[in-house]
Amino acid sequence: MSTYNGETYIEEQLQSILRQTYPNITILIRDDGSSDDTVTIIQKYMSMYSDKIYLIQGSNVGVKQSFYELIQADQSDAAYCCFCDQDDIWMDDKIERAIKLLQSCDTAGLYFSSTMLTNHMLNPIKVWPTPPYKTLHFYNALVENIAVGATVVMNKTARDLIASKMIDTDNLQMHDWWAYLCVSAFGRLYYDERPSIYYRQHSSNVVGGHSTLYHKLCSKWQSFRKHSGDKLLKKQAMEFYKHYGDALDIEKLEQLKLFIQDRGSLKDKYLFLQRSKLYRQSFLENQLLKILILIDYI
Repeated sequence: MSTYNGETYIEEQLQSILRQTYPNITILIRDDGSSDDTVTIIQKYMSMYSDKIYLIQGSNVGVKQSFYELIQADQSDAAYCCFCDQDDIWMDDKIERAIKLLQSCDTAGLYFSSTMLTNHMLNPIKVWPTPPYKTLHFYNALVENIAVGATVVMNKTARDLIASKMIDTDNLQMHDWWAYLCVSAFGRLYYDERPSIYYRQHSSNVVGGHSTLYHKLCSKWQSFRKHSGDKLLKKQAMEFYKHYGDALDIEKLEQLKLFIQDRGSLKDKYLFLQRSKLYRQSFLENQLLKILILIDYI
């Protein structure tokens, strides 16, 4: 768990983890330089559960770097590792359900699920996001993240795969997207349509609330326009190529190289679209992806 000024909700989250039906749980927390009572609340729980809760007090480096430092700091032999946000509530059987799917996995495995989106009072709004329409694959992960980080559970092989590299997190979109990308390249992905957490929405955490596909696409378009010159997807793909390119199979490596190469002319962009196997989950988002490539936003 990475925390930052989470005094309002963190106690409820810790309680939900401690009452999981799967009993063998350790909570490793890195505080990202909180200025409120977050650390005091954590220390209170550490005094009550000294064998279960451990704290790293760090400087403010941001959520991506904080989670990556947590992954690398975990020196345990735990068979499974979960990402955890400070302001959600885990359903009682979250870990048990994930492990039932992951326990037969003989390679890197990553579980994720839908969520029950709620308001700040935990009143349900809707199940979010909608289930994936298409196959969970590396070709999807290069251009879209569908793994909600707060639901992610990985086996040790997946955790070791991610922790083994010294990543420049400035080039990552988000820690959960990076996990989805890495495991999609080398392991197995497990999606659970049943929500595993209550995903609390409040003034500091508003996602997934778009009521229509139109509003969702408008939001994505505005985000792409804001970062139009940054080529964020390509930066993340290049970071992946730097660390894992040599280990990819031939077909995946070919598609990765095709994605990160320069596409200067309109002809180059059309040729890329003809050869590329990359895709987003919905038809409309696929069309948006093609438009963004043609106008050189990606």
